[in-house]
Amino acid sequence: MIKGGYAGKVLRINLTNRSFSEEPLSEELAKKYLGGAGFAIKYLFDEVPRGTGALDEGNKIIFSVGPLTGTKAPCASRMSVVAKSPLTGGVGLSLTGGYFPAELKFAGYDAVIIEGKASEPVYVYINKGRVAFRSAKKLWGMKTSDCERVIKDELRDQNVRVACIGPAGEKLSYMASIINERHAAGRKGLGAVMGSKNLKAIAVRGENQVKIADEEAFSKARMRMLQAMKESPVVYPKFSKYGTIMTVDVTAGLGIFPTHNWSRTGEWEPIAELGVEGNLKLTQGNEYCHGCPVGCTQIRLVKDGEYAGFLSPPEFETLYSFGGETGNDNLESIIAADYLCDEYGLDTISAGMTIGFAMELFEKGIITEKDTDGLELKFGNHRAMIEMLKKIAFRQGFGDVLADGSRVAATKIGKGSEKYLIHVKGLELPGYDVRGAKAHGLSMATTYTGGDHNRGYAFQEVFGIPVPYPVDRFAVEGKGKLTKWNQDLRGVTCDCAPMCAFLMDMAVPQIAAENTADLVYGASGLKFSTDEIYEVGERVNNLARVFNIREGMTRKDDTLPERVLTEPLKAGNSKGQYIPKEELDQMLDEYYEARGWTPEGVPTKEKLQSLGLFEAIDTLEKLGK
Repeated sequence: MIKGGYAGKVLRINLTNRSFSEEPLSEELAKKYLGGAGFAIKYLFDEVPRGTGALDEGNKIIFSVGPLTGTKAPCASRMSVVAKSPLTGGVGLSLTGGYFPAELKFAGYDAVIIEGKASEPVYVYINKGRVAFRSAKKLWGMKTSDCERVIKDELRDQNVRVACIGPAGEKLSYMASIINERHAAGRKGLGAVMGSKNLKAIAVRGENQVKIADEEAFSKARMRMLQAMKESPVVYPKFSKYGTIMTVDVTAGLGIFPTHNWSRTGEWEPIAELGVEGNLKLTQGNEYCHGCPVGCTQIRLVKDGEYAGFLSPPEFETLYSFGGETGNDNLESIIAADYLCDEYGLDTISAGMTIGFAMELFEKGIITEKDTDGLELKFGNHRAMIEMLKKIAFRQGFGDVLADGSRVAATKIGKGSEKYLIHVKGLELPGYDVRGAKAHGLSMATTYTGGDHNRGYAFQEVFGIPVPYPVDRFAVEGKGKLTKWNQDLRGVTCDCAPMCAFLMDMAVPQIAAENTADLVYGASGLKFSTDEIYEVGERVNNLARVFNIREGMTRKDDTLPERVLTEPLKAGNSKGQYIPKEELDQMLDEYYEARGWTPEGVPTKEKLQSLGLFEAIDTLEKLGK
């Protein structure tokens, strides 16, 4: 029986007829899917019909928190945002932090389902069990920070939390993000889904407290987690001080920090400029999410030069996408790019990667200044990078060609440009050259969201943490089983509970499942064994897999970029490494077997029965799978 943790209600908002309704949260849903991504993917699977276009009115976007959101559990102010992705055509999931997730729980909801399409731009205001539909005509065209400020002023409440889209979402860029106070639900183009519905923003205000079922049990589990964080050799001595920028130094040291559209990894390593040393010179202090004792967000200010006045907290991935990927060691320009992406509502990884892709095409003569509106789009040209970013946000000139990501851009450009793409399932890859971290590569090849490190991060290879056991990052054997373990554990602890992924990797991997079970029991009264926690992650991964199969994905989509499959790294501490097709096939076979799937990557009836996914069985039978 649910005694706490959950708000106990799901809010359904129909933009077409401007109506809303509340539904009770079932205990069965909580037990099978826990919260966050679990809830959202279940609703997506059940309610968005096969073949629905990502920007069609029939697509839905779901905002979902979990049983730990808004509690005193460390680093649990997280929220999953899910829709069918315009970038991949499959499950689109992005997580975000800050204060909006906790506020949604305080408002009394575990999930908000947005359906339909407004006839004109609107924003919705959720407060005290009511939903108000307000005109967003004057907000349309605004940058995200302006939108947030105007909404707070209009509602005469500076404590309202706002999640909104920028011009990129309005222009339906497949790389558009959703921004709440500089925190982004960045990947998969979910901002475009909001834009397609004429939904500029969601404003939420809550006054409720999250009830805790068993204060003693919850406090005990919380203290255990805090102690593990304190004892971690990474969290407070490094991560709290440096934030994610430390990963630049780590990946460069391993020879896997990608540069120049993955063509010079290991050869060009601007650690001094883009790593800890360079960033600390501009760092002004830490920012914290709700309930977070770590404060990994590092605010940086440019005080001099052509980018003076730009203030932003670029994370590792942004230092990669607008730094290494584009061959740019000008940190000030990266801070500016990060700021502009947040203001325009663009995903920093996909935007930087797409510009880097275009830069390689320019260097090879496939495109010229005649194509790029006169911009000399060469690696390292940070001024051209910034100008092209602006063009992408507003679909101006060549920016319109790039606005839907690199895969779509390649189809428009042609001329053999597809050879230089760095994506999986349409999603541009993050800042880890997987030629030197093969479990990381397998996870990106197989995860249901495309080239996404967050669904099964191989921290064993990147940070050398020997949990559940030590691994050789260059080895092929055993990576299928390890990838399943990583995806299932991360899927439940980080995506469904949900909690900050960094803690999973750096503080509590050895106790993550058990501690999650204990925290959830203390908060909600629902009992999960450690095995049942893993099973939730497995259930979500299988349901999402069937959704993608339903939308046309097959084993052939579980692949890696041509460069990764055919070009060994030329320098650095991963020199000579790559993942030839036969190695990928070997890892895929092992992974599918570990998952209980067919050699073609289709979940078997027996596996789905064991997980209680009878709706997935029906779907596959209708498809003849």
